[in-house]
Order: sequence, then structure tokens, then C-alpha cells
Amino acid sequence: MNFIKTDIEGVVIIEPRVFEDPRGYFFESFNLREFEEAIGPIGFVQDNESKSSFGVVRGLHFQKGEHAQAKLVRVVKGAVLDVAVDIREGSPTYGKHVAVELTESNHRQLFLPRGMAHGFSVLSEEAIFQYKCDNFYCPSSEGAIAWDDPDLGIDWRIPAGQVILSAKDSRHPRLREI
Repeated sequence: MNFIKTDIEGVVIIEPRVFEDPRGYFFESFNLREFEEAIGPIGFVQDNESKSSFGVVRGLHFQKGEHAQAKLVRVVKGAVLDVAVDIREGSPTYGKHVAVELTESNHRQLFLPRGMAHGFSVLSEEAIFQYKCDNFYCPSSEGAIAWDDPDLGIDWRIPAGQVILSAKDSRHPRLREI
């Protein structure tokens, strides 16, 4: 696997080695030994999957305090723009974001350490998105930031009139309000 550092400390793009032949392809999507050598210790405890259609924006979500989550995310069908926003107090990149296109054909994954707000927009007709978490989801520790917070300056690559949000995601505060 190829581990690519980003402009935010701890956020890492992971590119697997893909072996293709006339039958199709094969790759390791996760190898604990390689992951821990490149990034550090991890104990994933929960896997999640979502299915969304073009224009859906999910996020920007995070878990607070002792329920914070590190995540390893990937797309198994379609294409998304995946976004990590640094919300770690005192971090030199606080309020900055990394955006990476994850697709079923590039097989890229994104690792987000604890202290990131996370979201994605669906760029294809449909997307199936999977992620591993190192802590269990706790509804009472849920937090979120407005997907369109102008201070963040995220280009979700979806025309404004075509963005589809949940009722909940349409009401989150700006980063400076949390």
C-alpha cells in the first residue's frame, strides 16, 4: 500500500496495490501490519455502509470527547468527494480541510484521525460508501458543522441547486459557532 500524507497532520490517503488480469482485479483493502507501520496503532470496532444518489451531501459530522472517532473510508461503487476538516483545538491547521475524490476505480481510501469533522458529496449517479471506525457511535456525543460554512470554503463539486441534504444536515452551525 502507498500511504500519502496530506496538508493536515494525520489525514492520509491510502492507495492499494491493485492486481488486474482478464478475470478482474484483486487488492488488499486493509492490512493491519502495514497500516500500523505507516500510521500507528488502531483498533477498529465498527464498520458502516451508506448508499446515496448524485447530489447528496452528508456531513460535516463528528463525535465529541471520549467518543471521538478515527475513520478509514472508501467507495465500493461510484464516486464521492470526501472531506476532512480539522477541528482539533490548538492544531496549526484548525479549520482547514482536505478534499479527496474516492472512486470505485481508483480504490483510494482516506484515513481521518480523531478530531476531524467528516463529510462527502456524491459525484456519480449512485455511490456506496464504507467506513471503519475506532470507536462506537454515541448519539449523545454527536456534533456537526454546516456543510456550506463560508469560512471553510469547501467546493463540494455539486451545483448549489442540486445539493440534497437531510433535514438534520441542513441545520448545523458554522465552525465558529461550535
